[in-house]
Amino acid sequence: MRTIDLSVACWRKSSYSNPDGGACVEIAERLAAVVAVRDSKTPRGSVLLFSSACWSSFVAAVKSGTVMTC
Repeated sequence: MRTIDLSVACWRKSSYSNPDGGACVEIAERLAAVVAVRDSKTPRGSVLLFSSACWSSFVAAVKSGTVMTC
């Protein structure tokens, strides 16, 4: 398994996140072949990593309201 260098990530908050500082999701950009997701309230906490293909499938499933597997 290769190591992902998150120090180069450019994090952005989801436009669907709570504007009052609660339930906020951040997504990292500028990472090759992966999408990183974290809780904005704990930026030094755990990060979920998805392949680009799996993330695209997840987003499409959420938008269409369907169930997906990856």
